[in-house]
Amino acid sequence: MVNLKSTSLDSTFAALSDPTRRAILARLAQGEALVGELAEPFAMSLPAVTKHLNVLEEAGLVRRIKDGRMRRCRLNGKALKSAHAWFSDYEKFWQRSLDRLEKYLVKTV
Repeated sequence: MVNLKSTSLDSTFAALSDPTRRAILARLAQGEALVGELAEPFAMSLPAVTKHLNVLEEAGLVRRIKDGRMRRCRLNGKALKSAHAWFSDYEKFWQRSLDRLEKYLVKTV
């Protein structure tokens, strides 16, 4: 199994647990954007979107870059690697379990 700091992984999964934050990450996967651009598709105030960005930034998933008076946001894919590694270990476990089940079913049917 992958040995990860649980606080980092916990904050990543907590940030990913909200559909608004996942939508923001999906948008940032297409390229960096201004905070106002990220807020456009949501029926919420700019401060509410900023709170979501704070959670994403604290989890290390997003970087905000000050550009004069503007704030650009950029996806930080490194933080997603730890979550992917965690899932990858469990994917191997489930694949082996399903392979054993398939062998058992083939023998008994």
